[in-house]
Amino acid sequence: MGREKVFRFKQFAVLNDRTAMKVGTDGVLLGAWCPVAGARHVLDVGTGCGVIALMIAQRNHEAVITGIDIDHDAVQEATLNFERSPWSDRLTAVEGNFNDMSTSGFDVIVSNPPFFTNGVLPAGDARIAARHTQSLTYRQLIEGAARLLSSHGALALISPTDAEGEIIEAATFATLPVRQVTHVIPVDGALPKRTLWLLTPRDIAYHEDTLTIANRDGTFTQEYIELTGDFYLKM
Repeated sequence: MGREKVFRFKQFAVLNDRTAMKVGTDGVLLGAWCPVAGARHVLDVGTGCGVIALMIAQRNHEAVITGIDIDHDAVQEATLNFERSPWSDRLTAVEGNFNDMSTSGFDVIVSNPPFFTNGVLPAGDARIAARHTQSLTYRQLIEGAARLLSSHGALALISPTDAEGEIIEAATFATLPVRQVTHVIPVDGALPKRTLWLLTPRDIAYHEDTLTIANRDGTFTQEYIELTGDFYLKM
């Protein structure tokens, strides 16, 4: 059975038919977790269908959010999703390469970046290309964020756990310190599979914790419900 072309949340719906990357747990986790209180200008890197940008618009009623993507179809789909949302006046999708951006002063940069760093890309496979760091490496993302963030801004991203060393090294070289880390456990008792990161030049205390998505009986944990309950229809 194929994926639904429209993914419905409590306050908005997302068409994700044309973009290579569909609505998934990683994006929803990041959109619900990333700190956006007080932010006025937000950049969503690799916006895809725009789900993270839409979640931030729901959470922050003042922020102006730009979603950038290198993929033409993704930008067209995100634009349509933004126009149909309750926050169309604060959301914009642009086609372009994050590495070439010159606009700075963002309060938050958020990204669910590509994460396959090894192997050969199958020709013509847009989904694999969208998830491969050939187009945007962690180092490029972090160094670009260090250049484009305001002096009090922050970069929030999600990665597989095996990328932790690469991200810490890139953050060190970019002088964009890691201030918060959340290790995401898919099922109670399992090892973490994803890591949520907050990097910022602000001098704030380092915080590290864990988040478990599901109990062993398949039900969602209370902490996951509290994090994402404002978005999922059946939660």
